[in-house]
Amino acid sequence: MAKLFEKINFGQLQLQNKIVIAPMCQYSALEGEVSYWHEQQWANYALSGAGLCIVEATAVQDIGRISYADLGLWNDIQRAKIKALLAKVKSLSPMPFGVQLAHAGRKASCHKPWDGGGQIAPDQALGWQTVSASELAFAEHDHPPHALTTDEIQQVIQDFATAARRAVDAGFDLIEVHAAHGYLLHQFMSPLSNQRTDAYGGSLENRIRLTLEVFQAIQAAVPEGYPIGVRISASDWMGEQGWDVQSSIGLSTALEQLGAVYIHVSSAGLHREQQIDVKPNYQVGFAAQIKQQVNIPVITVGLITQAQQAEQILQQEQADAIGLARAILYEPRWPWHAAAELGAQIAIAPQYLRCQPHGLKNLFHSF
Repeated sequence: MAKLFEKINFGQLQLQNKIVIAPMCQYSALEGEVSYWHEQQWANYALSGAGLCIVEATAVQDIGRISYADLGLWNDIQRAKIKALLAKVKSLSPMPFGVQLAHAGRKASCHKPWDGGGQIAPDQALGWQTVSASELAFAEHDHPPHALTTDEIQQVIQDFATAARRAVDAGFDLIEVHAAHGYLLHQFMSPLSNQRTDAYGGSLENRIRLTLEVFQAIQAAVPEGYPIGVRISASDWMGEQGWDVQSSIGLSTALEQLGAVYIHVSSAGLHREQQIDVKPNYQVGFAAQIKQQVNIPVITVGLITQAQQAEQILQQEQADAIGLARAILYEPRWPWHAAAELGAQIAIAPQYLRCQPHGLKNLFHSF
C-alpha cells in the first residue's frame, strides 16, 4: 500500500490516511462566529477523503485575531455555533476535525487580504491595540504593539486554556497550538521580536517558556489523553539572526516530553525581510531534521501539490504526514485523485460511489 494511505495515530486519535488539511484562514466570520461560508467549506473538507481537517486559526482573545473577520473561541456563543456546525458536518463524514488555537499578537488588527491586508490603527474603525513580547512593530508603518506584562501573559495562557475547553465541548477531535508564522507565540520565541529581560526573554529556555506554558495549560484543561499538536515555524529565514531549525529542534523535543502528539512544521512569517527559497518541498528539509530528533509524528507542508511528490516524502522518511493547504482549496478531491494515481483505496460517502471511473472499480469504498 502507498504510505500516503496508511493509517497514522496522533496520540489516541487514529487517521485513516496521512493527508492532513492544514489550517487556512477564511476571513469570513462575524464577531468571531462561523458563517454560511464556513458551513459549505467544512462540509467540502469533510467529503474530501483526507485523514484529518484542522480548521483555521481561531483566536483565544478578541484582540488575538489577525483580522476583524477571523474565527474565535473566546466566548460561549462562538462555541455554541461551532458545535452546531460540527454536528452537521459530522453527519456527512467520520473524518475528524481539529482546531488551531491562536493569538496573532503584533500581526493582529489587519484588513482582509483581498482588501490590502495592512494593519488597521487602533483609533480607526475595526482596529485595536496589538500586543507582543516587545514594543517592536512588524512593519515600518504599523502602530507599535504593547509589550505584555507578566500578569497579561498569564491571562493569555488562561485564555488559551479556556478556549481549549470550549473546543472540546464544541466537538473538535484535536487541538493544534499555533506557534508559527510570526504570531504571538512565535514572537516570544524569536530573538528578532523578543527583547525582554524577564523570565520570558533572553535565553532559548526563556523564549520558549510561553509556548510550553500554553501547551501545559491546555493539557490541564482538556480530558486526559486528548490529542494536542503544535505548529511551528522551523526558521525565520533570516540567517543566524533569528529563530532557526536548531532552536526548533530544542522546542520540539521539549514539546514531545510534555506530551505533544505531533509537530506540524512550517516556516517564516516573523520578519518582513525574510529571504525564502520558495520551490516544491522547500520546507520538507526542516521537517526531516526535526523528525530525526523526535519520536512523535512530524507533519510537513509547503508547495506539496502532487501525489507522487507526497508519497516520495513519506517513502524517504522525511516526514510522517503531509499537510495540504492551497492544493486542496484548488482541488477539494485531491485525495481521490492521489488514491487513483498511487493505486490505493479510499473511503468516500456512499452517495458518491457511482461516480468512480469504470477503470477504477476497486478504488472507492464507503465509510
